[in-house]
Amino acid sequence: MKLKAGVLGAGHLGKIHLRLLAQSEKYELVGFYDSDADNAQQVSETFGYHRFDTMEDLIAACDVVDVVTPTLHHYECAEKIIKAGKHLFIEKPIATTVEEAEKMIALAEAYGVLGQVGHVERFNPAFTAVKDLIHQPMFIEAHRLAEFNPRGTDVPVVLDLMIHDIDVILSVVKSPVKHIAASSAMVISHSPDITNARLEFENGCVANITASRISMKNMRKTRFFQKDAYISVDYLEKKVEVVKMKEAPAVPSDFDMVLQNAEGERRQIYFEYPEVLSNNAILDELESFADAINNDTVPKVTMQQGTEALRIAKKILSL
Repeated sequence: MKLKAGVLGAGHLGKIHLRLLAQSEKYELVGFYDSDADNAQQVSETFGYHRFDTMEDLIAACDVVDVVTPTLHHYECAEKIIKAGKHLFIEKPIATTVEEAEKMIALAEAYGVLGQVGHVERFNPAFTAVKDLIHQPMFIEAHRLAEFNPRGTDVPVVLDLMIHDIDVILSVVKSPVKHIAASSAMVISHSPDITNARLEFENGCVANITASRISMKNMRKTRFFQKDAYISVDYLEKKVEVVKMKEAPAVPSDFDMVLQNAEGERRQIYFEYPEVLSNNAILDELESFADAINNDTVPKVTMQQGTEALRIAKKILSL
């Protein structure tokens, strides 16, 4: 069944969500609301989307409301949506504070609605190609580097960029974080532009995460190291590489890569390149939420998971 959907916020990302919802076969786009009247008029005239005069009118017309406003307004929007009994898709980070996020979760449970958080890298085709191959990683290294762009510098780089990697890492490491160390620097903005964080998990896994928005080039890569395997994910180039080890043959060929450790054990290295299927990650995350609603299943990125990513991000910012 097609779900009636509307968008709150018609900025840069909001326009993308509007376009994708309009083309989706799982939603019927009813329109949008933006508090900036001039921008709302321009978007309506340029793209033909129906413009609602108030947030309340939009919410009343929807089954699902997609919140793409600045994070500062997430809680007030979410509260109205949930209390109206409507399902909620909300961009990352879920809220300004962990306390607000926890209130959202409690409200959603009380009113019986579903919520999903827009951590889009979970739907990146490079990550989805290998996520089922990631088992008990013991060391993770993530780099998310971006060239400077004034848009988004009103928030620290941890909430703008690093939170993507925090969410992905928490999704594959099934263990609580026991210790966090971090260092940051403000270079251009009045909030940190570059941050490095080290997360130590109770199961022994360590994640080293670097995020920068003052790089000379763009990079979004994560490397997962686990027993007998190394998995590299390039979110930007949509490429993956899996390096594995197995018992070396008794008589290796000239092309076999064989290593021998100090104990004399010989292992063969071999490479796999899983197929990366082209997709639109934002459309996929929106449509996965429609599936969760229609099938009464758990959303792929729950509000609880979005809250935990925010909790870790806030601890990093406090250091």
